Amino acid sequence: MRTIIVWFKTDLRLHDNETLVKAIAQSDLIVPVFCFDDSHFVESEYGFQKTGNFRAQFLLESLTDLDKNLRDLGSGLIILRGKPEIEIPKVVLKYNANKVMAKREVSYEEQQTEAKVLEALFKLKCELQTFSTSTLYHAEDLPFSIKDIPDVFTNFRKKTEKDAIIRPSFESPLQIKSPTIESIQLPTIEELGLQFQTIDSRAAIVFKGGESQAVARLNQYFFETKCISNYKETRNGLVGPDYSSKFSAWLALGCISPRFVYQELKKYEEEFGANDSTYWLVFELLWRDYFRFMMKKHKSKLFRQSGIKNNKIQIFKNDVQKLQNWIEGKTGVDFVDANMIELKLTGFMSNRGRQNVASYLCNDLKLDWRLGATYFEQQLIDYDVCSNWGNWAYLAAVGNDPRDHRYFNIDKQASVYDGKRKYRDLWLNSK
Repeated sequence: MRTIIVWFKTDLRLHDNETLVKAIAQSDLIVPVFCFDDSHFVESEYGFQKTGNFRAQFLLESLTDLDKNLRDLGSGLIILRGKPEIEIPKVVLKYNANKVMAKREVSYEEQQTEAKVLEALFKLKCELQTFSTSTLYHAEDLPFSIKDIPDVFTNFRKKTEKDAIIRPSFESPLQIKSPTIESIQLPTIEELGLQFQTIDSRAAIVFKGGESQAVARLNQYFFETKCISNYKETRNGLVGPDYSSKFSAWLALGCISPRFVYQELKKYEEEFGANDSTYWLVFELLWRDYFRFMMKKHKSKLFRQSGIKNNKIQIFKNDVQKLQNWIEGKTGVDFVDANMIELKLTGFMSNRGRQNVASYLCNDLKLDWRLGATYFEQQLIDYDVCSNWGNWAYLAAVGNDPRDHRYFNIDKQASVYDGKRKYRDLWLNSK
């Protein structure tokens, strides 16, 4: 019997999952596993949790949904906890597996873990095979090699849109053959060293994890409300569920794939027509791809203070009070404070808000931009290592911004995007 371990990571779905499809095709039995990596539940060097309360809760919900969907097809999910390079070989030995299949990683820490697992499996004469499952465009289909990708997004976008294709998404499997898998045993949020935190009732949207919820949100945003047809006009909004797609949290954990979003968007365009707004969602997905490819190209440089440009930037070191005021929404700049309070109480903030609070931390407070990036890593439900660090480096003028300095006039931004103070009044007034 050929048995393959499918190691789920940030690809918590059955649809468009090449790893799962290939494993089923090459095996008699598959054993799906997810490992709570101890290194994801510690403090970072900057003093923030690597995974915060909101994202951990979303992860637990997503795993519950994945297990249910797997069981509907005759399988189930085994939960591991510890170091993947120790725990996954144990499963290989238990089931006498000859191969482990998983999503391919591009960022530094994740690649280190992948290398340790590869080394441990090699000793067991077990192969590790990885697949690129996170992007709209497959890296192999780009019109340039990774090392030659332009460091300016517009140049990348124009050539990619002109010369590359988007592959069709993989269908969900109809049946999965697995050995008997006992009921899922998830750790509690307290066992992960965190605590359950209720999302504030003022939240733009209450995210719930899982592929089922992701697909339901897509259907609502596309086919039920047709909000996608106005996306370009509303995307800079600040209040309510439908000013933007809000797909980001599900994309970050791979509960939905960008190719599936694209496929469904094409169906929508056929039925209701294409316009600038439907294109703009693809444009945003391409930005997401770009940051992933930049991480692949520049590796650990994206985590350095000087970034990929090697720019020296003036910062005031270790001003703990300034940082704490920014985190707590007590800077005295009402637009910044409203956004930071929303982030603290909900795990989410609009794209417009993120750009403003990042600019304020970098340009006005002159703090190390990596403090902001690691706070976002802790706090955001939709944290994605490539997009988060790529965007922060961009705003700090050490990333992919072709301009040397990008400064947001916060007062002007507030008057343009919150002229009637609806957003600031919502978050600055006590409930």
